[in-house]
Amino acid sequence: MKTKDWFTDWFNTSYYHILYKERNDSEAQLFMKNITDLLHLDKANHILDLPCGKGRHAVFLNSLGYTVTGKDLSENSIEAAKPFENDTLHFKVQDMRKPLNATYDAIFNLFTSFGYFEADKEDLLILENIKKGLKKDGYATDKDYPKKLIKIIERYKLYEFDKVKKKDFKVYKKKLNSSKAKNAIATYYEVKKGDTLYSLAIKFQTSVSKLKELNGLKSNRLSVGQELLIK
Repeated sequence: MKTKDWFTDWFNTSYYHILYKERNDSEAQLFMKNITDLLHLDKANHILDLPCGKGRHAVFLNSLGYTVTGKDLSENSIEAAKPFENDTLHFKVQDMRKPLNATYDAIFNLFTSFGYFEADKEDLLILENIKKGLKKDGYATDKDYPKKLIKIIERYKLYEFDKVKKKDFKVYKKKLNSSKAKNAIATYYEVKKGDTLYSLAIKFQTSVSKLKELNGLKSNRLSVGQELLIK
């Protein structure tokens, strides 16, 4: 009988820290500066870094003037981060599948820190915890991000896409007649019931904005039988 998740041990091993010891702090700092500028976060805001690892993002965010809390499943990572604590920077051991028991103005989920769980319901539980952990008008990338994402996943059963193989897609190719694209091949997809631009973007590893641009779409509305240029 399974008693423990593999990652519970992995993130506590010395090998994990050896693997990522060369992480670029300047890259992390530039990313934090850009994201806080993008969200127009006030310096009075309280940010949660979840999970925070050894605190490299949290420490820099705090240096910018924000109150920051870092939480991580790894006791070793939190122990390494503790020496950086001050009145406005704190670190705690936390499994993000558990309720946060506090609210924040912004919650950052960075690096490869989401999606390790075997069951989709655990990923949804984390998003629900993030939603409940945000203050009114708080941000998780987008202010309604957790709520929107959970709704989309459940409405369109996006977890089913993990099981879909390319042979299940009705995709066909056409030669372009344009003189600028001589001998080029265009890939089209015929829209089926239940398809959305978001789901098709996932299927074909592209973006909604790219699909709209390629097909001259002004809205996200699709019709069954509609031909979409994929690439």
